[in-house]
Amino acid sequence: MILHSVTRRNLLYSLLAVKAASMVPAARGASLWQSSAALPTGAPRIQLGAQTNAWPIDPRRFDTLLTALTQVKETGYSGFETGFINLRTQSKSLPQARTQLEATGLTFTGVHIFLPEYDPRTNIAPQQLYEPVAQIGAALGAQRLILSGSPAVTPDEIQRKAEGLNAAGVYAGKLGLKVAYHNHWPEFKYGGREVEALYAATDPSLVAFLLDAGHAYRTGIDLPEFLRRHSQRITAIHFRDYRDHVQVPLGEGTLPLAAMAAVLRQADWSGWAINEEEREDGSKQGLAVIRPAYQALETAFPGGAPA
Repeated sequence: MILHSVTRRNLLYSLLAVKAASMVPAARGASLWQSSAALPTGAPRIQLGAQTNAWPIDPRRFDTLLTALTQVKETGYSGFETGFINLRTQSKSLPQARTQLEATGLTFTGVHIFLPEYDPRTNIAPQQLYEPVAQIGAALGAQRLILSGSPAVTPDEIQRKAEGLNAAGVYAGKLGLKVAYHNHWPEFKYGGREVEALYAATDPSLVAFLLDAGHAYRTGIDLPEFLRRHSQRITAIHFRDYRDHVQVPLGEGTLPLAAMAAVLRQADWSGWAINEEEREDGSKQGLAVIRPAYQALETAFPGGAPA
């Protein structure tokens, strides 16, 4: 995720929408809030997905998300991830929206909360936001609540961030969701000091990690070695590529994709390999960048491995 994709106005509208969703009476049935997106028997251990931020989605129009998902499916992906602001208009029509999402034939891998500012105590989304977003995600069949955050520098900040993630994991687990923490580049500065501390301080039964390999790669981290040490905690990976510090479609830059794939196969890793093709200039290039990125991802993970 890149900061320009969320404005303060969009955030305000989103807060209002999720607040409305949290007021839905429990009498509507606990099953409404329970995610049931289990991995189908015989599915590949490594499945391919796309983040929808490569498409020009209008958060006020759910049909623009559905149009993007049609293209995701037609390209060949099995699943998708999307930002929470793209779901805000559906808080009062969740059963219908879930039916529409399921009709795409895609697995809803996760709803992502990315913000311009975070809770100053935990450096992640505030509880009063992530709880209703988790409710919406579960109601729509999402597998994960994905949380980004701001940098935690001191040991005390890192501990509070880890505790915040653990607490979010407890809440999400009650809804059938898994919390996954998504990094940007600051967590990988200084040899990955913060991200290593978060892996150590969070409860593996409550918190998994969504490795944004592109952000990490730009700090000079040895990604294959990182995967060797941490693959068991990683539930999904964002793949994005760079050449001369400029993002290019996956496979056209210098990201060590083949070496990463080899490590994951050796580790018998199971999870989602996700193309993320947003651009720092704010352009939404859709299929023009998604199609070559998918080909690179499918070449790296041809058919996954039998589950």
